[in-house]
Order: sequence, then structure tokens, then C-alpha cells
Amino acid sequence: MLTLGINSKPKLSQETFCQIRDIIYAKCGIFFADTKKYLLETRLARRIDEKNLKSFEDYYYYLTYDKDKDREMVNVLNSIVTNETSFFRDMPQLEAFQKGVVPKVLDEKTQKGGNKLLKLWSAASSTGEEPYTLAMMLMEDGLQTRGWTLEVLGTDISDTVLRSANAATYEKYSLRNTPEQYLKKYFVGNGDTFTVHKKVQEVVKYKKLNLVDSLETRMIKGMDIIFCRNVLIYFDDASKKKAVSHLYDSLNKGGYLFVGFSETLHNITRLFRPVSIERLVVYQKV
Repeated sequence: MLTLGINSKPKLSQETFCQIRDIIYAKCGIFFADTKKYLLETRLARRIDEKNLKSFEDYYYYLTYDKDKDREMVNVLNSIVTNETSFFRDMPQLEAFQKGVVPKVLDEKTQKGGNKLLKLWSAASSTGEEPYTLAMMLMEDGLQTRGWTLEVLGTDISDTVLRSANAATYEKYSLRNTPEQYLKKYFVGNGDTFTVHKKVQEVVKYKKLNLVDSLETRMIKGMDIIFCRNVLIYFDDASKKKAVSHLYDSLNKGGYLFVGFSETLHNITRLFRPVSIERLVVYQKV
């Protein structure tokens, strides 16, 4: 049955909403509660237009049976992911990272006498602002001049944002929180846009990754610090536990995990120990 709304635009019925959200959930663990039906309807309306389909029911059948359903699923994920981010976002956490966590990790590595390699993972890197910020902060502290090799991995489920991250060119709004010394030292200006300096880009690598996919995440190993901020809020409890378990496996023993201010691992897992660093809670693998 064709369900139309005002101005003959397709309307998402409750039944089809449940069917489509189940496909999305099975693919990436993101769960749309009933209260988010309008959000999903809005995000996917453009896909229906671009595929020249008449209804959300047609779109559900396309995602289920069409030979190009896997390719279209990539477009779905690109459409539903929220990419609100900026450089130097949530400075209290970044200060805890720079002043508290990094020195602890470096001291422990030095005491063990291993190689001088520091590995970070931005597990929902979006358009790249977070991993580039982390790399610049480490470079500003002179880790490379002290003989340390830096590796920052940025991953996301969206092809679209990863292309932007690799392009490394940003408008002024993304740089609104960036300290002036960083802007001068680590960016190249070109009119109204700024491109991350090549020396920073060389430290950061990007990869498409689904956090609830065991096969994909098992390839990420030996991380010292992981940032996974403002991601778990999109998952239900089962997906949260799966994603956090994968993050745990990717961390070195004693490594640290940052989650968003509004997120907590309470009632999700006991694998991590909450520790107070610079008056903030950070999770450590024990």
C-alpha cells in the first residue's frame, strides 16, 4: 500500500519503520527507537527521491531484495550518521588526554624498555577533526623530537565522511575552537578554507570500519589510547556491549578509553576500570 503524506511525499508507516530500522540495526548496531521515526523518515526521504521510488515500502523491498542492496546500504549509513564535530572539541577531555593519560602511557612504555611507538585510535572519526586534533597535540608536545613514532588511526562507518577526512580541508566553522598557535603551525590557509599540514596528515590514517563487526575490529590491535566519543548513545545495550568488547580487545593492557561526556560504561561492562585523571573519568583496561 502506498502511503503518502502532505504534498504527496512518501510517509513512513510504523510497520515499514520497524522493518527498515531492523535492517540498519543488523548491519551496524545503530538502533532507532520509536521516538526517532521522524528522524529516520527525514534522513531517508532523499534516498527514495534519488532511487525514483514511490514509497518507503518500495525502499524496504529495494534494501531487502535488489541486486544493488549492499551498495545502497552504504548510502543508508551515510545518511543516518550524525557528523557534528570540530577541532579541539570538549577541551577538558583533551587536556586529561594530554596532561594525564599520555604521560602515564609514555612512562610505562619507557619503564618496560619497548619500542617508542604510541598508537591511538579515533573510533568514530567522522570528517577527521578528532584524529587530526590528537595528532597535533602530540606533535606540539614534541613526542617526535624525543624519538617517539606516532600512529593515529581514524575509523568510521561512513564513506562520505572518510573522503572528507582524507581531503583534510575545512571551513572556519570547524576551526572555531582551535588555538591560534595550532592554526598557524599546523594548517595552510587558502581563502576561507584551511588544510591540515602534510606533516600531520602523515601521522593519521583512515579506514572504514563497523564497530559491531567482529571480523573488522579484530584487525585493530595494539592501541594505547582509544577515543570513542558520542557513539555509544546510538546503540542499544546489546550493541554497546559488543562494541565495547571490541574496543577492549584492541587496547594494550593498561590502555585507556575515552567515551563522551554523556556516556558511561556503567551497566555495560566490568572489563574496564574507571580512573580519575585531571578530575575526569577515563576507562583503563586492566
